[in-house]
Amino acid sequence: MSDFTHINKKGNPKMVNVSDKKITKRTAIAKATMFLGKEVISNFSNDELTTKKGPVFQTAIIAGIQGVKKTSELIPMCHPLLINGVDIDIKIIDSENVEVLCEVTIEGKTGVEMEALTGANITCLTIYDMCKSISQKMVIKEVMLVEKTGGKSDINNG
Repeated sequence: MSDFTHINKKGNPKMVNVSDKKITKRTAIAKATMFLGKEVISNFSNDELTTKKGPVFQTAIIAGIQGVKKTSELIPMCHPLLINGVDIDIKIIDSENVEVLCEVTIEGKTGVEMEALTGANITCLTIYDMCKSISQKMVIKEVMLVEKTGGKSDINNG
């Protein structure tokens, strides 16, 4: 039929059975780049902007962590996971752009790539939400898996 793991022999969707997999330490790092524009970034001081909604980066990091924890509620074939750790870093990379790195760690039977990608996305969406009163020209430009370790194979796209 197909090499897709989420399709059964009849061509219907399925959730992959991970019961026979070994528990291993697994990590994933996702990166998102986001255009904020000079108009938004010029309002930052000491790598933070406080709006009426609160501190932008701190709030976005908390939202990203919540996104990681809720990934299985958003993406149908993702397993609910007991996440060991989430570390999100946001840095201003030039006068118009920021970069978000989201690292997720687990000891489990399945990887956390989708959780890291979701965390990076939700972080960017929260930045957008909190800064849209300044400008609505912001663009989430790229979200990608940078690294994955543990499980069947390791990946490094960095």
